[in-house]
Amino acid sequence: MPLKARRRRRDKLSWGGDREMELSAGDWTVAAVFYAVVVGVSLWKSARRPDSADYFLAGRALPWWLIGISIVAANISTEQFVGMAGQGAGAVGLAVSNWQLMGSVAVVLIAWTLLPKFLRAGIYTMPEYLEYRYNAATRSIMAALTVVVYVGVLLTAVLYSGALTLRAIFEIPLERGVWMVAAVAALYTSWGGLRAVAWADLFQGIALLLGGLVVFALGLRASGGWGQLAMAQGARLHMVLPAEHPGLPWTGVLAGIWIVELYYCGLNQFIVQRTLAARSLRDAQLGVIFAGALWLFVPLAIVVPGIIAWHLYGPDLARPDDAFPMLIRRLVPSGLRGFMLAAIAGAVISSLASMLNSAATIATMDLYQRWLDPRAPPRRLVAIGRVLTLAFVAVAALWAPRLDDPRWGGVFQFIQQCQGYIWPGVVAVFAAGFLMPHAPPAAGVVGLLGGPLIYGVFQRWAPNLHFLIQVAVAFQLDLLLMGMITLWRPLAEPRVLPERRSMESRTSSGVIAAGAAVLAAVGAFYLVFW
Repeated sequence: MPLKARRRRRDKLSWGGDREMELSAGDWTVAAVFYAVVVGVSLWKSARRPDSADYFLAGRALPWWLIGISIVAANISTEQFVGMAGQGAGAVGLAVSNWQLMGSVAVVLIAWTLLPKFLRAGIYTMPEYLEYRYNAATRSIMAALTVVVYVGVLLTAVLYSGALTLRAIFEIPLERGVWMVAAVAALYTSWGGLRAVAWADLFQGIALLLGGLVVFALGLRASGGWGQLAMAQGARLHMVLPAEHPGLPWTGVLAGIWIVELYYCGLNQFIVQRTLAARSLRDAQLGVIFAGALWLFVPLAIVVPGIIAWHLYGPDLARPDDAFPMLIRRLVPSGLRGFMLAAIAGAVISSLASMLNSAATIATMDLYQRWLDPRAPPRRLVAIGRVLTLAFVAVAALWAPRLDDPRWGGVFQFIQQCQGYIWPGVVAVFAAGFLMPHAPPAAGVVGLLGGPLIYGVFQRWAPNLHFLIQVAVAFQLDLLLMGMITLWRPLAEPRVLPERRSMESRTSSGVIAAGAAVLAAVGAFYLVFW
């Protein structure tokens, strides 16, 4: 589309320009009623006095459909609405969808392979599994690394991106927005634990997907339809980018993204915790596969709207991360603004609550109980979990406004690059645990400490090498180091892992069929947008 025509269309469609987005009394009522229902249902469902299994793992009774929606709500937040849409508007385009679509592949493979092992072990946390395979030190190191990353990177980024979106759309000051969303999430998370989080996610997960699809539909109409958009922005509608591309080269996707997805979907507490809380193996497997199916909507609900924002308002975007907020400011009509406010707030609150609950679970079960109070009764563990939840959200809320400095390079980039310090080591230690039966405890300790150090060397001395390739090489070197330790001092006998839960061990034909359908859909998407 010629620039003048684009400007005329932009002027025509801009109902509010760059002035404050006005919310009617009806809009505020919709948002208020939505959150009254969310908080009310979550507190009601978790009203009984919980023991540790109920507070941290929802009584191990979650059904598959609630697990799937809760995973989506935990995963998709404003760092996606801001960051992924921003990369869609920027140089990466549709290829940023590789993160979600490779996640859909990963959850299917994990459902078929790792989940049966984890559920039979009856564990509370992923670090706990490492104690059975290696030793207590390995468990504690992973627990400490996970808590630091959750609080210092993930919680901080979710709070910042949520407050940034509220500021961009509704002119709410950044620090006020940070504390607003932090307060709501901390309320029901500290009260009801995972059960409250999962039921709140049921409403928030549906709202955030619907909200994204609404913006997609409005943006597509404003662009003149898919044909017009594809004609003007065809260069951005490809999933595979050249090897020299600085944003997301195909070499980085091929070499390193599978390591990220294996960690994120199979070893990451705030995702896996929902499957550990499943009432059966079938519910756990179908739950993650259902989440993988819902992730197929992310390109339409989040990434393509970023491309549309560039198509319509490119010259007005001060930075790519402003893409999704600008679409909402300029395209969402009165009557839908209250719903969009609820959807945006729901995106950040659901992810924040999930991360808070998981960070508190790990800190309580893997650090406090393991080292400070091994005989703590369940009621005391719940109290410690509540205190840690409030402490973690306070630390993240104090740190979040600092991300407003443009030197961080965008919130999505900040999240992905900083998590590189944990990905290689954790995946290497779990991979060695499964593939090297005689790997000794020392290999686990060295693997967890070596991953961040090796990745840090690449960050310092090879900054121009794409971080996914850095992750891949760090993983390989770390695994090699663990292999050398195993050859030097192997275990005399492989460790026998616990099987504390009585449940079926075979994957049903229905689970296999559902996973195969998701894999086929991902393959079709790549064929269309190669």
